[in-house]
Amino acid sequence: MLKVNELFYSIQGESSYAGLPCVFVRLTGCNLRCSWCDTTYAYEEGLNCSLDEIMSRIGAYPCRLVEITGGEPLLQQETPVLAARLLDRGYTVLIETNGSKNIAMLDSRCVRIMDIKCPSSRESGSNDFSNLGRLTDHDEVKFVIGSREDYDYAKAVLEKLPDFFKIKNIHFSPLYDIMTPVMLAGWMLEDGIGARLSLQLHKTIWPDTPCGV
Repeated sequence: MLKVNELFYSIQGESSYAGLPCVFVRLTGCNLRCSWCDTTYAYEEGLNCSLDEIMSRIGAYPCRLVEITGGEPLLQQETPVLAARLLDRGYTVLIETNGSKNIAMLDSRCVRIMDIKCPSSRESGSNDFSNLGRLTDHDEVKFVIGSREDYDYAKAVLEKLPDFFKIKNIHFSPLYDIMTPVMLAGWMLEDGIGARLSLQLHKTIWPDTPCGV
């Protein structure tokens, strides 16, 4: 069983898969309380669902890309089992995690999108930097940038990433309604930063809903 906050079909708004149709499985529960969190409704709300029920609901959509997110999906014991089942059936599986839990519990075929919390989140002390050594060349990392302090923090972390890690898999995302994309883009251009400017596409399409549709 997994406690599911919501399951829906939308457009992938972030990561290198942005713009693609995607089925989202949002799991309930999070061990962090980021100051800018836009999915606080996932902290507690949700229904217990069997893995077979979740697989059936995913299979009803004409889509082979699935993201398991939260909350923090690695808090639930059965998350790796769901991911493995999807992979065995030929799905591309993205797991978005807050970076505080050991990502090695996940099947290496998953694309693990790991947030690295910057100071404005008030959770930068929760980063498990040992996860950087567990990344593969198809995993991704994301920094939500809300201030110059966040940007400088993210730049310092870049130096700790594995040498094989690809620039296209590193995302600097401006904090929505706080950090303007033009300001962050300017800093990145000035520094020749080895990362991708990543805007939240779903919030451009559906500005009145936190996650799209």
